[in-house]
Amino acid sequence: MAHPHLGWVVFWMTGAVFSFCASAVAIRELARALNVAEILSIRSGLGILILLALIAARPDLRAEIVPRHMGLHLTRNATHFVGQYAWALAVTLLPLATVFALEFTMPAWVAILAVAMLGERMTVARAGSVALGFLGVLVIVRPGLASFQPVSLVVLFAALIFAFSLIATKQLTNRVSAFSVVFWMNAMQLPMALAWPAAAAVTGGPPLFVTRLSLDLVLPMLLLGAVGLSSHFCLSKAFASGEASIVVPIDFMRLPLIAIVGWVLYGESLDAFVFAGAGLIIVGVLWNLRAETKRPHAPSSARSADA
Repeated sequence: MAHPHLGWVVFWMTGAVFSFCASAVAIRELARALNVAEILSIRSGLGILILLALIAARPDLRAEIVPRHMGLHLTRNATHFVGQYAWALAVTLLPLATVFALEFTMPAWVAILAVAMLGERMTVARAGSVALGFLGVLVIVRPGLASFQPVSLVVLFAALIFAFSLIATKQLTNRVSAFSVVFWMNAMQLPMALAWPAAAAVTGGPPLFVTRLSLDLVLPMLLLGAVGLSSHFCLSKAFASGEASIVVPIDFMRLPLIAIVGWVLYGESLDAFVFAGAGLIIVGVLWNLRAETKRPHAPSSARSADA
């Protein structure tokens, strides 16, 4: 029998997949003229403007942004910002398919951290997922070979930090709404991102980037601001519409899509090792996901990266 909400899950996950891919393209385009801190400033700045416009149109949303659990918000957003910075940096330096493939290791990091920080049990499926994830990483990065790219370690670091952020997000979403999480994410990360460019401008470095924006950057700027919100919104709606066992496999469609985007827009080769390694990582995630869904009342640790 068909799942009653399958159509909505596919709809929202299609939006999420395209949003994540569009975000990578927008960052790559903006990186021609701006550094990563400046790009993230634009993302958070436009995001907060859009959210404030929504609040002006719907005054009932004001109750959702009343400051509560701000320490947990700060922990979540500080870790997420570090992960987001590392991810965006990797997007500017590595083939897009490699970045997305290595990002899929995040559920394995969550499984390890959940044992260390939350006292969860390391099951056979979780251990197998971690082992397959590690093997997939070795296939993708091929350490010791001439094709090894040290920058790949930046993506693995981002996935690890995103795992810390996800654990904080899980604790936060039990206390506040998704709108509150997204609003305070943008409100807190904007000054974090602006700190470096502002300090550089004050100390005699390049002028603040807003004075250097040109018309050819307008489209990728608007795209980044829009998809920075839509990716979170669509992913949240997808998880609300269906179980993780349906949502997560659809999220893996990001890899072939971004590989095609990288090939068409930037002439990046379709690396068989990236797909092979990603396949091992995905098998591990799906194995753990299936085992988690069979455990009564057990939350799954397989989820897309919070990019």
